[in-house]
Parts: sequence; structure tokens; C-alpha cells
Amino acid sequence: MKKILVSILVLALAAFAVACGNGSDESVEGSDELKKVKVGVSSGDTRIWDYIVGIAEEEGLDIELVKFSDYILPNVSLNEGEIDANAFQTISWFDEAVTNQNLELEAIGSTIIAPMGLYSKKYTDLEDIKDGATIAVPNEGTNFGRALLLLQEAGLITLTEDFEGIGSIEKIATNPKKLKFEAVSAGNTPRFLDDVDASIINNNFAVEADLMLEDALFHESETAKPYINIIAVKKGDADRPELQKLVEIYQSKEVKDFIMKEYKGNSIPTFVSLDELLNYKDAWTKPVEGK
Repeated sequence: MKKILVSILVLALAAFAVACGNGSDESVEGSDELKKVKVGVSSGDTRIWDYIVGIAEEEGLDIELVKFSDYILPNVSLNEGEIDANAFQTISWFDEAVTNQNLELEAIGSTIIAPMGLYSKKYTDLEDIKDGATIAVPNEGTNFGRALLLLQEAGLITLTEDFEGIGSIEKIATNPKKLKFEAVSAGNTPRFLDDVDASIINNNFAVEADLMLEDALFHESETAKPYINIIAVKKGDADRPELQKLVEIYQSKEVKDFIMKEYKGNSIPTFVSLDELLNYKDAWTKPVEGK
């Protein structure tokens, strides 16, 4: 009798365990519970991500924004698995950081470009720039290189074949207008507008100086691929459904319309294919067709 009772008890416990297991599987696949995703962002302007957090719940994502005040820790934190993704950097900056810090990260999607622009108080049209004009440019290597690439895209200069993003006068192959360059701190480029014919100004400093992108003689577009911002993840995580959904939401028409309205063109939604994004170096030595 005792053996029969034990057998019945064992069978009952086994049935209970199976029932609990089935219930657990159903809760994962069929539950309405939101999937949690931690996204590292810069602590400054988070309007876009705040908006995305608000609409992501409808897509099954509970996004937690983890804010960083520097440009090093977001990648380190991602590499260590403390966050699921980050979105604060350009693809060229990202590649340099991955190499220098030996990080196991990859880009999975493009977001925006905060365009660098060529501004002037003397001219209202790019074609009016005279021979021998002086242009102020940021003196930091990467920003100087970005400024030279902008001038190449504008058709004012061409760059040498070995140009790799770092700026110097020696990287200019042709300069038909014999333009002169005044290298100054990036933060001072708006102040030099009174002293030079034109000044190349980073987007954040232009905004601080109340300069609208529409006032620029010329500015970067989605063709300035090295300076497109990205969403990055840890290597091996790219196919996680919730991270692909994150990219899909960011690149939706709803978010694009929000960015255009909220930033009035000072930040441009730039949704290029992953292949284009990863091959951004093609832009360094290929002048825009027709220029």
C-alpha cells in the first residue's frame, strides 16, 4: 500500500512540474510583458530617445535610457554587457574607439547626422566665394578632416587618395580657388565669422550661436557617411529581435517626422543601409558626382 501511495505521489509531482513548465513557456511566448532594453545615450539632448521611449511600449519594448556624460564609458559599458545598446557616436568615431580600446562591438543601424556647415556673413551663395578667400576651419585633426571633406563635397577642393579622415593642408590635392585656411578651436569657429570670408562650424556650436542650418552656404547631407550616428551593440547580439525592433522603431516614419519637426533641420534623419554605413570610407576620396 505504501509503495502505491509513493508512486501516486511521484506521478502527481511530475505532472505538476510539467504543468508549471508549460505555463512558463507560454508566459515567454504569449505574454504581454514588455521586453526590457537598456540603451546608453549622451546625457545632453535626449529628446529623440525620450520620444522613442514613449512609442516603444506599443511595440513591446520597455526602453530604459542610461545616460552618460562622456564618450568613453558608453562603449565600455556596452562591451561589458551592462547595457544592451548605445546611440551617441558617429560610425567613424565608433570604429576608432573599437580599434583603440579592443572592443567587441558592432553597428546595427544608422540614426541621424548633425550636419557641419559652411557659414558666411559676406556671401549668400556658395558660387560667390572669391578666389583667395579665407575660410576658418576647426583645428582638431578629425574635425579638420571633416571640414575638408565638406569642402570636397561642395566642389571647392579635392582630397588626396590617401586621405583617411584626419585633416591637414597636405591632404588637399587640388584647390582651384586658392582658398586660404585659418585653423581655430572648433568652439571659436562662429566667432571668426566677422574676420574671415566663411567659417566651417560643427552643428552643436552653430546651434549655440543661433545659426540655422538653412542659413549655411553648404552643409553635410546623408552623403557624409563617416559622420552618420549609429546604434551599436555587443558582437553576437545583432540578431536579437528586441534590438532589431529598436532599429526599426528609430527608422520609422513617425520618428523621422518628429526629428524633422523638433530640430528644424539641424539634425537630419539618415537611414542608410548597413552596407553603406559600414563602407563609409568610400566617401573620403570620392567627390560627389557632377562637382
